[in-house]
Amino acid sequence: QVQLVESGGGWVQPGGSLRLSCTASGFTFSSYAMAWYRQAAGKERELVATISSVTSTTNYADSVKGRFTISRDNGKKTVYLQMNSLKPEDTAVYYCNVRYRLVDYWGKGTLVTVSS
Repeated sequence: QVQLVESGGGWVQPGGSLRLSCTASGFTFSSYAMAWYRQAAGKERELVATISSVTSTTNYADSVKGRFTISRDNGKKTVYLQMNSLKPEDTAVYYCNVRYRLVDYWGKGTLVTVSS
């Protein structure tokens, strides 16, 4: 079955950096686009970044452009989210996502807290 496991969250001061990882299993990782979403307390889940399967084309929410970088390692079946210049408004639970055979799968999420 499809499984996504996120890691790398934690507490960081404003201006700091974190790298999130998501390791996948249960499907042919290299054949599928991957995405990171986030959900802040009391808000809806929002798309942060996507990366395509073959060309690794990336797209970002306007709120994170220039600060976050999504990447993938097909050999390790892992997608990453490098987050730099973090702001308090980046505080959220971050989720890894794949749409596999028309079904959305999610990890359990990893909490990122940006605070002084």
